[in-house]
Amino acid sequence: MSDGALWQALGVSLRVAACATLLAAGPALALGWLLARRAFRGKAVLEALVALPLVLPPTAVGYLLLRAFGRGGPLSREVLGFDPDVLLSFRGAVLAAAVMSLPLIARSARAAFEGVPARLETMARTLGWSRARVFLGLTVPQARAGLSAALVLGFGRALGEFGATIVVAGNLPGRTQTLALSIFDAIQVGAGERALAAIALSGALAFALVAAVELLERRARRSA
Repeated sequence: MSDGALWQALGVSLRVAACATLLAAGPALALGWLLARRAFRGKAVLEALVALPLVLPPTAVGYLLLRAFGRGGPLSREVLGFDPDVLLSFRGAVLAAAVMSLPLIARSARAAFEGVPARLETMARTLGWSRARVFLGLTVPQARAGLSAALVLGFGRALGEFGATIVVAGNLPGRTQTLALSIFDAIQVGAGERALAAIALSGALAFALVAAVELLERRARRSA
């Protein structure tokens, strides 16, 4: 792999991971808060559904997305009336990575929200704070370190995503070929040096992200 191709794959990986984290952040944080603060019928089922991408083979998740957005699927051009431009595209790579990273963000966010004493929220409500003010002015600041760790963890998961991405978005250099896919491509053609170069870069990124998560979680434990 030439230096240009390696940096190109890195650029695609970072863009995919950043967009996927942004896409997953809203629903994942909402699910984390819901599971941490609310008791309701069917909660166990929702918990299982949220965790499902963690235990399903990523290729299975990719195939389900392929069926959903493919010809005749419930999210296809024929049904929606416009082309969602997901298959074999950057947008598809982002969607696949977001689906795979959402469970990690949601579970970590749930732990962060659970680390905020519910009595503090109750006291704020008795002082006349609205629900929105309690959430934005108390809960989120108190859980900030844990929520940041959740997002970094989701970013790392999206950065290393492979199985769902290759099924939905393919392996198109410069468009959908991430570092993970470039490693696979190099192995397929027996280019060991290319694979090792991409693995070294992936390892350095993974180490930095894991170190960041550990630092944030340590800060969250100190503030609890």
